Amino acid sequence: MRVLLIGRGGREHAMAWALMRAPSVHKLWVAPGNGGTGNNVALAEDDHAGLIKFGKANAVSLAVIGPEAPLAAGIADAFRADGIACFGPSQAAARLESSKAFAKAFMARHGIPTARAAVFRDLDAALKHLNSLDYPVVIKASGLAAGKGVILPGTRAEAETVLRQMLLEKTFGAAGDEVLIEERIVGPEASVLAFSDGERLAIMPVAQDHKRVGDGDTGPNTGGMGAYAPAPVVTPELLAQIGETILEPAIRGMAAEGAPFAGVLYAGLMLTRDGPRVIEFNCRFGDPETQVILPLLDCDFAQILSACAAGRLDPATVKWREGSAVAVVAASGGYPGDYRKGRAISGLAEAAAQPDTLVFHAGTKAGPSGSTLTDGGRVLSVTGLGVTFAQARARAYAGIQKISFQDMHYRRDIGAKALTKDAP
Repeated sequence: MRVLLIGRGGREHAMAWALMRAPSVHKLWVAPGNGGTGNNVALAEDDHAGLIKFGKANAVSLAVIGPEAPLAAGIADAFRADGIACFGPSQAAARLESSKAFAKAFMARHGIPTARAAVFRDLDAALKHLNSLDYPVVIKASGLAAGKGVILPGTRAEAETVLRQMLLEKTFGAAGDEVLIEERIVGPEASVLAFSDGERLAIMPVAQDHKRVGDGDTGPNTGGMGAYAPAPVVTPELLAQIGETILEPAIRGMAAEGAPFAGVLYAGLMLTRDGPRVIEFNCRFGDPETQVILPLLDCDFAQILSACAAGRLDPATVKWREGSAVAVVAASGGYPGDYRKGRAISGLAEAAAQPDTLVFHAGTKAGPSGSTLTDGGRVLSVTGLGVTFAQARARAYAGIQKISFQDMHYRRDIGAKALTKDAP
């Protein structure tokens, strides 16, 4: 296969790594890529016409879409219309992520367990509803907000302020034109991802992400500061329940509504006392979940993606290796707020040389004389692999300690809760 991978983050570097290991891949391009991906193409994710033109000129047999924004904009439909097979859901199917309001209504129609919520475009109506509630809430921008459009207000006054910021001050732009006031449910979180061809599912090892910037889950939400898989909090029995009550109804429901979902269906779940509940659906791989899931894959990644794109996925062919993976993200000083770019990064080769250790670039770019510079908030992640969870975690931290750049910071407690629960 000749594959064009679209995206620039840590997720895409992990996907590129897995594709390059696939025996079926003859050639791989990454557009636009980052300082760690090879064979980069200087085309932006939103340049649909340019990407399709490149695909045709280079006889690309499979386009693979990493981020959510081009999927929400219909890039998968555009590739297919021009005769290029594409791994990623249609624009209509991607509404499960691009519109939280659509997803919430969809779950109600198909009996998928989730928290109570109401949708508003008008501030006065939103405030009136807020003041009628007797339970804590979460405020969500309905549209795509780069993983930062979910606010957990500490007080009712703070919730009112957030609503004003979203609906009047447009702090999230068009993503906040429509907002959800949602019941705040409690319990451990889990990320359950599955390959789908629109009809069949192959569930991946369950991951747990760490969204807050600081140790002990303190500070503001981020795109994700680390992850691990498999997550021991989800037992095989619970995973079967999640498949039967959440993933399968979602796939059946999208097909019944005329928008079959072919790609990665990602269910962000809260494991409540009353059972698993959907916090949100995503229409692509997670970041940094991908960096711990794909290293556990034990079959040809490209063949799976191609089968999903062609509507012929055989779940029995999707194999996973034993063991665990833990990823720790290194971020720029100030992230998730303002930060500087262009810091020289040292120790990359030394980290990658550690046993069973992988370095996945995210916000990086090539610098002068073969150097690598920071070019984003989440700069890179280090994934450790091990027979046991403790071994994988130790390798991830041993690796990231080899790397440095000015004002670099990372969490020291990724996976600590799982470690105390005698995780495998």
